[in-house]
Amino acid sequence: MNSILYLHGFASSPQSRKARVFQEHFASRGVELLVPDLAEGGFRNLTITGQLAIIERTAGGQPVSIIGSSMGGYLAALYASRHPEVEKTVLLAPAFGFGRLWSGKLGPEAMETWKRTGVIETMNYAEGGLAELGWQLMEDALRYEDEPALTQPTLIYHGIHDDVVPVGVSRAFVRTRTCAELREVDSDHELANVVDEIWNGIVLFLGL
Repeated sequence: MNSILYLHGFASSPQSRKARVFQEHFASRGVELLVPDLAEGGFRNLTITGQLAIIERTAGGQPVSIIGSSMGGYLAALYASRHPEVEKTVLLAPAFGFGRLWSGKLGPEAMETWKRTGVIETMNYAEGGLAELGWQLMEDALRYEDEPALTQPTLIYHGIHDDVVPVGVSRAFVRTRTCAELREVDSDHELANVVDEIWNGIVLFLGL
């Protein structure tokens, strides 16, 4: 079987609950799940471009399937749209249009302050507290398309109670892409209560 990557979400890490659960499930089937640290250059210096480079290095130009959560889902779609060797993607509450989505939540005043000062304090769940994040993330994110034009078979899970990335974001995405299937679930952004359901879907979708 070709490699399978898991891309964690924003301010998360390879030690996130979903990453560990999926690693254990894949291991039980004799499959190694590669989980790169997308913030390896430091949380403060995070960019979309830098994270895509980490994914590229991890994939090594080989055929892969990618599972991505939240920002990781958006990164998976961006990467797949630029790398035809990606075979399938599974996107969990994907944060399509991350830059525009986040700027809309922050509002013009907070965005202007962030741009002027060069940093913003935000929760970094990987470290368990507030951490500084540089403006370069937003500046870089806004250069990328909201909805990557991937053509690979894609399975999306999105919670109908998601108040971080509204389910409408995924609904809009699948409307124009016959390669993508959206499964709406009774959950929030974390999808914690439906991990088993998602795993069963992954097994069938990836043919494990």
